Amino acid sequence: MFQSNLYRLFVFILFYVPFLTSGQKKETSDKKLKKIGIVFNRAQQNNLLFKDRDYDYRTNTLKAQLFYLLRKGEKWDLNLIVQPQLQAAKHQLLNPSFITPDIPNFEALRNRFTREKSIGLYMFELGFQWRTQLLKLLFFETTLGLGAGYIDKESERLAKGFTFIENLSIGVVYSFKSSELYLGSQAGHISNFDTQEPNDGYNIFGFEIGYRIALF
Repeated sequence: MFQSNLYRLFVFILFYVPFLTSGQKKETSDKKLKKIGIVFNRAQQNNLLFKDRDYDYRTNTLKAQLFYLLRKGEKWDLNLIVQPQLQAAKHQLLNPSFITPDIPNFEALRNRFTREKSIGLYMFELGFQWRTQLLKLLFFETTLGLGAGYIDKESERLAKGFTFIENLSIGVVYSFKSSELYLGSQAGHISNFDTQEPNDGYNIFGFEIGYRIALF
């Protein structure tokens, strides 16, 4: 089901959105909507920044992107990126002792969570992006993203249901004609701010690639 929804979002972005926006260029100009795009991210828990031997967590993320210009500066531009997204993750508890005997039914929980399982996350994220020009067609970007959404399975680290994401992305953009190619890296955290238990959360680091189209 999750993979099917991921595919539908991908098809919608590639085929429907460009036709929708092509007839609304004047309207989107007034609203400062400058670009639309798509980005694919692959990240995991065991990496250069994070390494926790208690668990394994890997995720593939597909984001749709709407770019709004907030401020045009002499050296830096500030943009707002609206990013609905779908995440397909794999999780496995590697250290059964992470679930301590004082937790009710701890043996059953150990047996349940030490088996690898698929997790779906349905998120909405706002990214605040700082962008500067390095060369004629090359730009540097850094983006702080904050969002909320729903995780469809619980684990020993995070409860099922409402959750939050925090991301920091750094990358470069090559601009050609009315399009852009983005390459970057991202560090992220997923938790629920103690609204439910458990809330140890997941830390991830990975790489991403994106494509954008200017609307005018």
